[in-house]
Amino acid sequence: MPQQAEDGSSRNSSSEAIALESHASNPKCGTADLISKLPSREGWSELIVLYKNYWLHPYFVESVLRLQNSFKPRHDDIILTSNPKCGTTWLKALAFAVTNRFQYDFDNHPLLFRHPQEVVPFIEIPRNMDFTYLETLPSPRLLATHLPLSLFPKSITSGCGCRVVYICRDPKDAFVSRWCYDNKVHRRHSVDLKTAFNMFSEGFSGYGPFWDHCLEYWRESIAMPDRVLFLKYEEMLSDPVKYVMKIAAFIGVPFCTKEEEDGVPEEMVRLCNFEKLSSLYINKTGEYFRHGNMVIENSAYFRKGKVGDWQNHMSEEMGRKLDRIVKEKLKGSAFCR
Repeated sequence: MPQQAEDGSSRNSSSEAIALESHASNPKCGTADLISKLPSREGWSELIVLYKNYWLHPYFVESVLRLQNSFKPRHDDIILTSNPKCGTTWLKALAFAVTNRFQYDFDNHPLLFRHPQEVVPFIEIPRNMDFTYLETLPSPRLLATHLPLSLFPKSITSGCGCRVVYICRDPKDAFVSRWCYDNKVHRRHSVDLKTAFNMFSEGFSGYGPFWDHCLEYWRESIAMPDRVLFLKYEEMLSDPVKYVMKIAAFIGVPFCTKEEEDGVPEEMVRLCNFEKLSSLYINKTGEYFRHGNMVIENSAYFRKGKVGDWQNHMSEEMGRKLDRIVKEKLKGSAFCR
């Protein structure tokens, strides 16, 4: 049985983590056995292990280890990053539309018949269990991940030149959205709101602690603003055209004066807005992923997208508690929401 963590704090057994890294390149090393020795807890819907201060499904720890030895970044890669349920699908749609705007017109755009999650693949979730799939993509590649920056393959962090766009969100709304999503995906293992809230407040959630995840990217965006763009979901919603133009400039495909005069950024926003995307047939029907008892329907990625929806699920007291926790965790960082 995996070693049980005594609490939800961000502590890990360094010996197991070091052993995993040192044996990752050896297919005979018994990676699964080493992963089973990591601290673990029964999560919201499934067991999660603690690896280098972050809670991950064992499958994703294995993915991280494989990526360390197999992922080959390109200097023009664009990597979209986020905590789960922080606007990932919207960011994927916007970035895809911006980077491919010279190839497609708005009347026959791929986003009208392909799910945003499909057009921008996750590096830690290989298609058909094949990590080499990423090598077949043409440059510049548009990729995504939920991994914290500290778990990126070293080939990325060692100065390959690729750019990273990170989106964060009010943790209260992110928590509620994640809770609704998990209970929909894991119908047979749903968890009540209070239990999930207590775990989230401890830092115990997939890819969590939430605040550490945000803080890593925020610090890197301050240190290397030309390589990491840090976005806030709420600010993007308040002025999406401004941020579409900001994303375009950051990733190296700024809108020209004529495009701005012709309203191209506004068209991008209309193409990718929540109401438009969620109403499309491809995003309302079908399955994105199925594995065992877990079924992810395409519609699961579109719930409400509203700022402040947490108030329809959580009490004001719970909201204040989470605000206090996040403020304390970010104390001294100059990053306060």
